[in-house]
Amino acid sequence: MFAEEFVVVDATSSLWNAVRPMLDIALKIEQHQDWHGWNKASIDAFLQTLPSHCSLMLGVWQVDAAQEQETLWLGCICEVLNGAVCSLRTFAALDDPALPALSELEPGFSHAQELIRITNGQVAPVAWALFTDKASWDEWLLTTDADGHPIDKGELLAALARQGRCVLLGSEVAHHPHHH
Repeated sequence: MFAEEFVVVDATSSLWNAVRPMLDIALKIEQHQDWHGWNKASIDAFLQTLPSHCSLMLGVWQVDAAQEQETLWLGCICEVLNGAVCSLRTFAALDDPALPALSELEPGFSHAQELIRITNGQVAPVAWALFTDKASWDEWLLTTDADGHPIDKGELLAALARQGRCVLLGSEVAHHPHHH
């Protein structure tokens, strides 16, 4: 799952408050400790399906109903090399004048498109990008079956996308000219 040489790029970013617990969970899974239906074998199998050098992007927005706004809660990029995660960085590590400030990033298509464009150039081509709200993220991350056994996380994510609760962009989508 993790490369022998794993690099954390910008650990001082404010977005690390949300990333750090995810990294801790991933390290437990790396040590063969299943967690809410996630296990090393299924994650490794997914990583092996990816291009030899690519990135996985995740943006999660928290909805503040009282203020009627969405703020970026988790924004990170995993760089994958030969089926292993070799680096992890937050959106704060992306350096491009066209990218709005983190506090101004919205879950809409135009900001997603900019994040993907910049990640393609500064990290590696984006194989998959997931943009969602925190409630959907928590549901995907934590759901197991009624008996607490693992479920197909890929199918659950696809179901959330079909319900309009997240946007999942795959490499076959990201490389079409009309999406750049």
